[in-house]
Amino acid sequence: MTSGYAIATLAIFIISIIFVIRPVSIPTARRIPQIPINLTTAPIFAIALLWVAQCIDPPVIRDGIVGTEGVKPYNILILFFSLAYMAITLDITGILQAAAFWVSNMGGSNGWKLYFYFYVMLTLLSILLGNDPVILSGTAFLVYYTQVAELSPTAWIMSEFAAANTASMVLFVGNPTNVVICEGFGVNNAAFTAYTILPFLACNLVCFVALGAQYHKEEYVPRKLNRIAHLDPRSVLLDPVGAWVGGLLLGSALILCLVVGFFGIDVWMISLPFAVGKFIFDMSWDHHRHSRGMLGLLTTKTVEAEPDEGVVLGTPQDRGDNSPQRPPTPPTTHPENTNFFPSEECTAVDQQPYSPQTESKTLFASKLSHLNDLHVRLHKHFPTFFTALPRLPFALVPFAFSQFILIEALAHQGWVDVFATWLIRATHKQMYPVIWLIGVLGIILCNLSGTNIGATILLTKVVRAAALPPNADRAAAIALAVASNIGAVSFTFSASLAGLLWQTILKQKGIIVKQTEFAYWNSLPLLSMTVVGLGVVCAEMAVLFEP
Repeated sequence: MTSGYAIATLAIFIISIIFVIRPVSIPTARRIPQIPINLTTAPIFAIALLWVAQCIDPPVIRDGIVGTEGVKPYNILILFFSLAYMAITLDITGILQAAAFWVSNMGGSNGWKLYFYFYVMLTLLSILLGNDPVILSGTAFLVYYTQVAELSPTAWIMSEFAAANTASMVLFVGNPTNVVICEGFGVNNAAFTAYTILPFLACNLVCFVALGAQYHKEEYVPRKLNRIAHLDPRSVLLDPVGAWVGGLLLGSALILCLVVGFFGIDVWMISLPFAVGKFIFDMSWDHHRHSRGMLGLLTTKTVEAEPDEGVVLGTPQDRGDNSPQRPPTPPTTHPENTNFFPSEECTAVDQQPYSPQTESKTLFASKLSHLNDLHVRLHKHFPTFFTALPRLPFALVPFAFSQFILIEALAHQGWVDVFATWLIRATHKQMYPVIWLIGVLGIILCNLSGTNIGATILLTKVVRAAALPPNADRAAAIALAVASNIGAVSFTFSASLAGLLWQTILKQKGIIVKQTEFAYWNSLPLLSMTVVGLGVVCAEMAVLFEP
């Protein structure tokens, strides 16, 4: 176990995690882009280095891709992307913004009433859609809403982040970590919800109490808000037909994914056909509307800004101090101005003397221009798909596969067995110590193992290698489910992909949340949810397994 290969494997794994948490860029020669070492590239470089150093061989890489012990990475990613596509395209119809407008009308000018209503709405939407679509749409809306209402955004965006990530523990499809746990521990998909619903309710309630305690001052959530004019939810529901069809397809997919869990069928076989069906509907429906001139509104205004666009916000200078506030205007974007390809200054090329290099540059610029024009035309013709495409979490694919391969490398070198031995010595295979140790370790490793995905994969392998008794094994699974979800509401943005997405969106809207602020505001909710959530898991396991 003290071999150089084993030590090198652990060291390279730790170094790759450091770069996931703290990305860097390596400077290169002039005119050559810098090489980023980040969440996407660091694990891949680590795998390449381990292969070159002969710490791993092709079978280890294959096991990381195909899966072992019932965990199938491809199943997890296909399922996640299928449901993510359906959820994001449903959001594009404006249904989430319409719900937010309706809640705003319900809350009126009562600050705490509105704060509570938004928390409940975001929780319910996150249960059904998962945290990523809600983070995408909800973050931009709350920034916009708090700006118009002249509120400090801190309390509102932090509660949104906590609600979205806590609610993702309810359904096994709510978070990729849930699918890892279901497959790794052999937990039935529907049984997963039965196990996690009570810890979720306890965490959700105590989280709101903690948020209320730390934001009780008027500067965060005023008791009386400046009255905003009545908001018409229909004004932001851009595609009612798409909303109905998308909601029906997503709901049906979720129900069937729960049902097939009883029959041992891979859930991607259910989710993928539904996603393909939704794609066909999106393309057909957009073509129909485009041919009839019905897409004017959607191609000039979408509810959620593109990742590189800003949101049009009202400001206090737009009106006098004593005048009533205007009803908010939905954020606008202009997809026709979105360039996915770099632009070239052709005039500079034209002014240069003729040479094969200048001809090559001119040809390259011309091809880029044609590609850009093609993209603009396709975006106008099929706005649903081309708006959803850049929002899909493509970075998850190389990262997730890399994490599976790196954990397989640790197992190949014997580290997983070592960690399993430590777990046995620390808990003596007793159920309650296992719950608290795995739960607390899970939350800590979300911050130190390159997002909650890496933490969940590692701890699942360790617990399975420990060969715990059935009651302790099942208790570890549920404790890890709680930890991997509330662990996102943690100390580093990189504790989850949702955290990195949330931080990026806020930066685009001009709001900078420092790492220390993020950790400070999450401390009380996380501590409260850890104690209460794991306590409820202990109570559940006592009822189920104690005589």
